[in-house]
Amino acid sequence: MNKFSYLPTTEAERNEMLKFLGVNSVEDLFTDIPEKARLGRDLNIPKALSEIELTRYFNQLAGKNKNLDDHISFLGAGAYQHYIPAVVDAIVSRSEFYTAYTPYQPEISQGMLQAIFEYQTVVCELTGMDVSNASMYDGPTAFGEAAFIACAATRRSKVLVARSVNPEYRNVLQTYGYGQDIEVVEIGIENGVIDMNDLESKLDDTVAGVLVQYPNFFGGIEDLQKIGELAHAQKALFVVSVNPIAMGLLEAPGHFGADIVVGEGQSLGNSVSFGGPYLGMLAVKKEQVRRIPGRVVGQTTDLDGRRAFVLTLQAREQHIRREKASSNICSNQALNALAATVYASYMGKKGMQDVAKLNLQKAHYAFNRLTAVPKVKALFNTPFFNEFAIRIEGDVAEVNKKLLDAGIIGGYDIGSAYPEYKGAMLICVTELRTKEDIDLLAERLEAIL
Repeated sequence: MNKFSYLPTTEAERNEMLKFLGVNSVEDLFTDIPEKARLGRDLNIPKALSEIELTRYFNQLAGKNKNLDDHISFLGAGAYQHYIPAVVDAIVSRSEFYTAYTPYQPEISQGMLQAIFEYQTVVCELTGMDVSNASMYDGPTAFGEAAFIACAATRRSKVLVARSVNPEYRNVLQTYGYGQDIEVVEIGIENGVIDMNDLESKLDDTVAGVLVQYPNFFGGIEDLQKIGELAHAQKALFVVSVNPIAMGLLEAPGHFGADIVVGEGQSLGNSVSFGGPYLGMLAVKKEQVRRIPGRVVGQTTDLDGRRAFVLTLQAREQHIRREKASSNICSNQALNALAATVYASYMGKKGMQDVAKLNLQKAHYAFNRLTAVPKVKALFNTPFFNEFAIRIEGDVAEVNKKLLDAGIIGGYDIGSAYPEYKGAMLICVTELRTKEDIDLLAERLEAIL
């Protein structure tokens, strides 16, 4: 065994375990399996590698990836590249957080419980809601959980979802709905936002909730005030999925009467990381507090009157009152939620506003620059945040391939999810994109087209 190898046990330790068990070899442990049921040969897999060989092999595999350090990215559609301050990794990589488990014993988990409590506070302040849970698995599953809450609260089994919502969110909602016999009806699109006439025609007293995205999948800003009023007129709950970075600039959904607000928290201090792990935000008005899935951390005092934190409202959870639970989730994304908390705390109110303004301003510069390119037109003319849709005279997949050859990760192919918008591309611009990046995209796009 060379010094670079790592084995969980030594030969001497294995022999000691076999001696304790009273057998001579590992094969003796499988004597109950008949010979005819055994493979009788070694597995057809590559030979074992040393640590040096394995490290070299993984580096070769990693080298095949197109990464965001070496490429200029204009791809968003649900996962966003934002600047992550060094303080985020400095905190979340500490061992007491990095390896923390479910804080069921509050007396020895005060640090993690306080971190989650602060996360809940951040989510409530961003969304304008009363109570947040300790996070969900990701944005799409939080979206599905919101439908469960709406159905439980109204005792109805149909939800309306805007087609301007991220296709992946809608797919997860359909899957969740199938398992709970919830009918999911989609509302059409008009100029990049929800079709109000279609919404009014399908909204009646059988609908449990109306679900929209803000900003929506195309970057457009939905009229939350009007949508909320229409939903509440039929006693349906109003559910809004948000981009938390946009909340630094846009009015919070809670101020428009939203009953449930969900969202993907990845953009708050979490890297893109090939699509996960992320964290799902979920917050509600106080009327729905006992229907929140997952855990909630609350603040109290101990016997000596000192501030203390506990898991609270557990009487509504599935492991205590299973028949009353709106969900079976019994976990949360604590480390990712901690990263979001550190990011938001470090940025502060002004920092969040500044980042949102940079996203907005740079995206609008890019919109003007790109739509001035021949063979490129705006797909919609509605107000948008940091994403917008353009239509190009060419095949989006082929154009993106040529952009990648030029070191640019192009926009999302909208036609892959919306056949009616074939030839359309969703462009995302965050604070990391410079004027030079945007100008280069315009120049390359013009040359390709």
